[in-house]
Amino acid sequence: MKSDRQEQQLKFTRRALMMGAGGAAVFTALGARLYQMQVVETERYRVLSEDNQFNFLLTPPSRGRILDRFGVPVADNRDSYRVVMIPEQAGDAEEALDRLGRIIEITPEQRDRILRNVQRAPRFRPVTIRDDLDWGSFAAINLQTPDLPGIIPEVAEIRDYPSGTAFAHILGYVQPASEIDAGNDQLLRHPGFRIGRTGAEAAREDTLRGSAGSLKVEVNAFGRVIRELPEQSNPAVPGEDVRLTIDADVQRFAYERLDGESAAAVAIDVESGDLLALASTPGFDPNLFVTGISQTQFNALNQNEFRPLFNKALQGTYPPASTFKAVVALAALEAGVINTTERITCTGSIELGNRTFNCWRRRGHGRVNLRDAVKSSCDVFFYEMAQRLGIDRIASAARQFGLGSAPEIGLAGVSRGIVPDEQWKLSRYGQRWSQGETLITAIGQGFMLASPLQMAVMTARLASGRSVSPRLYLDQPADQGQELVHDPAHLDIVRDALRAVVHEPGGTSYYSLGGLGVEGVEMAGKTGSSQVFSISAAEREAGVRSQSELPWRLRDHGMFICYAPADRPRYAVATVVEHGGGGSRAAAPPARDILRLLIERDPSAAGPFVQNTHGRQPT
Repeated sequence: MKSDRQEQQLKFTRRALMMGAGGAAVFTALGARLYQMQVVETERYRVLSEDNQFNFLLTPPSRGRILDRFGVPVADNRDSYRVVMIPEQAGDAEEALDRLGRIIEITPEQRDRILRNVQRAPRFRPVTIRDDLDWGSFAAINLQTPDLPGIIPEVAEIRDYPSGTAFAHILGYVQPASEIDAGNDQLLRHPGFRIGRTGAEAAREDTLRGSAGSLKVEVNAFGRVIRELPEQSNPAVPGEDVRLTIDADVQRFAYERLDGESAAAVAIDVESGDLLALASTPGFDPNLFVTGISQTQFNALNQNEFRPLFNKALQGTYPPASTFKAVVALAALEAGVINTTERITCTGSIELGNRTFNCWRRRGHGRVNLRDAVKSSCDVFFYEMAQRLGIDRIASAARQFGLGSAPEIGLAGVSRGIVPDEQWKLSRYGQRWSQGETLITAIGQGFMLASPLQMAVMTARLASGRSVSPRLYLDQPADQGQELVHDPAHLDIVRDALRAVVHEPGGTSYYSLGGLGVEGVEMAGKTGSSQVFSISAAEREAGVRSQSELPWRLRDHGMFICYAPADRPRYAVATVVEHGGGGSRAAAPPARDILRLLIERDPSAAGPFVQNTHGRQPT
């Protein structure tokens, strides 16, 4: 027994010695490795540790604001809550979205977009999941962050358009940069960064953008920022503000005054060329585009027959109709083909070859001089002026007053319109010009086209007698232009006729306006009705006898140009109401109201309001 017990003790002792030796060897190896890591490789692991714990984040700059002429912000920035995904930290993107989808709503359309962006982008680059979250959703995500690796809630800036639809066409909007836009620019790939896509946002992108900075941060194992180190960072340089010539109050008033119509209004300072309003209705809310407009919302805008995405003030072109007669009257005086006393008989039509050219007043205006013809808008008088002047002199006068060329105001897509002449028709259609086309050009119909902006410039030049150029940004030099007339007396004659349009019986806007409504201040103006569809004899026999009985899209465009004060012009306005019918009814009242607001806001011209006392409206 003793021998067996001694043998077992000997085996145990040998086993213990072996285990002890093995343990000693392990501890010796661990100690050696620890010594190597802590002493020999201290510097290398210090660097690796810093790489793992500290990152440099690109910090986007604050976008410059867009202000009105008085410094009122019309495009600004506000704080916003968003959530992004870092794919390499999130693992399976679909599972990550499933987890997040139990906290906030993620629509199928949003989910598809996010997954596409995850597939396209490097896995280390953040991908936006939702922008502009409400506080409740943002707080809920923050509470669940331990269960949401790679899902990062953030506070950031987002573009804001406080005036909504009223400024949409001027400002445009911002959107995330596309792959083509971004290229290798890491700032443009930042999930919170947006660039100007249309309007002033796009035109002044370089000024508004600013420069990116960098921020050193400490992150935890989930990649979440736990500490910022601003002293080791480079701050972003914010973009510069851009100041418009637009008066925000006038812009909003013009938009609201035309609301419900498919229309445009342009207001301009006659002395400086400053654009005070550029309204196009209906508009759209540019805020929708900032966070990502849905396909349903976009389709509703794009398919609206009133074309809310289309800037009618700058891009819309229309025959200027009878508003152009003021330019033809001045050209006739300057050319010496008419004087103030000669009278021409209007019987309601004129014959040219085998064609009959009618006056809008079928029974005629009788014997009229130039002043009467402008006041009553007699077509026959201007048919006669057309034959005396010829198309070349008419076209030259049109160009002199701003038609046929796109005003350089610093926005894309400004229409140049059309001023037709013999060469234009030959180049465009390969056909010779006819004398009948000269007649209808003289009354602003036919091939001639102008935008509301061009009509406003034309009005400002008629009011000032100078080639004033419009400007949209206060950092652009004002250009009052050169004198346009050889004899100032000729301009006074036309101005007096334009005053009579509004203030004298027989004027085409006398009964619809009856004046400006500001004591001691008179206005001048000219109506126009741009024909869209001619009612045939057969249609008249079938009972279609007026514009109001036609479908909306076939009705005439109504337009009106005006300025005030009539004796010392300061402000000019042009309005176009698409398919609104006659200019005196549709376009003149809103133009007058915009002009009145401008005068009332000007201490040198304002006075108490006076109601129209002329009573009845024209039929």
